[in-house]
Amino acid sequence: MKALVLEQYGKFIYKDVSKPQIRPNEVLVRVKACAICGSDVHGMDGSTGRRIPPIIMGHEAAGIIEEIGKQVKNFKIGDRVTFDSTIYCDDCSYCRSGKINLCENRKVLGVSCNGYHQDGTFAEYIAIPQHILYRLPDNINLNHASLIEPLSVALHAINNSFVKLNDTAIVVGSGMIGLLVIQLLKIAGCGMIIAVDIDSFKLEKALISGADIALKSDEVDVVKEVLKLTKGKGADISFEIVGIPKTIEIATKCLKKEGLLTLIGNLSPEVPIPLQFIVTREIKIKGSCASAGEYSTCIDMISKREINLDILISKVSTLKEGAKWFDKLSRSEPGLLKIILKP
Repeated sequence: MKALVLEQYGKFIYKDVSKPQIRPNEVLVRVKACAICGSDVHGMDGSTGRRIPPIIMGHEAAGIIEEIGKQVKNFKIGDRVTFDSTIYCDDCSYCRSGKINLCENRKVLGVSCNGYHQDGTFAEYIAIPQHILYRLPDNINLNHASLIEPLSVALHAINNSFVKLNDTAIVVGSGMIGLLVIQLLKIAGCGMIIAVDIDSFKLEKALISGADIALKSDEVDVVKEVLKLTKGKGADISFEIVGIPKTIEIATKCLKKEGLLTLIGNLSPEVPIPLQFIVTREIKIKGSCASAGEYSTCIDMISKREINLDILISKVSTLKEGAKWFDKLSRSEPGLLKIILKP
């Protein structure tokens, strides 16, 4: 089969590789759409340490089942499916309590690190365990289905954050996850949603997605603006979706006393924090990792057209052209959000 392989940091090769052999509890999925995630772009240069080459990256995907293992139940050849990006064991204490994103034996599709190597979905075929599969309704096209994974990440963050009606929410970072968080906050009934970014294009998308106000953080003092907008009180909740010192500082200092900071971005392994501000104002901090069972809800929301995915898709191209699109994304070419590749 053909696959887009990260042969060495910064270098992709579109080449023939061995077709996966399925185990009794797995299905063989013919990949029909696979989206490029920001974590893949950041991983291709070695900065994250989680894409050690050679590796077939990719974890946001959908396709059609072409083969089923002997132990597979409830799925059949021809089913249109998507799947969790996390292969969880379904047996450890976290899995048994429903916290599958914290599985002690978790592996993520398209990740190669010191602990494991798990090829991903930038290929014609992938073998998937049946317990992470989700059947798709006929009215969801496969391009949209490839975005269920990032939507589930956004929804998990919302579910983790106890969002209330009429809350004022700050979203720092208006990339893919940020824009989905904004759409979900709008559905949840937030009274004011403030988007923060340095990219005018992304801020325009944020306003279309439901943000009430867009602040360009390299042109205005975001904290002062938020305090003005909230009459000196600060926001109820903030979502930080970048993971670098400056954006975390902004997301923290925009909060009211006892406000909640939800951290999703983790571009930097370690960052300083405004400790005195957090302690003296009793700021609550919540990490949010991947998703934990939100896929079914996401599928329902997309099926009911409650989420606008078309505004997030910049280009649908071929897997063969994947290296070119990775290069464009790594150079932050203007006007690009989500690129979907089709084998």
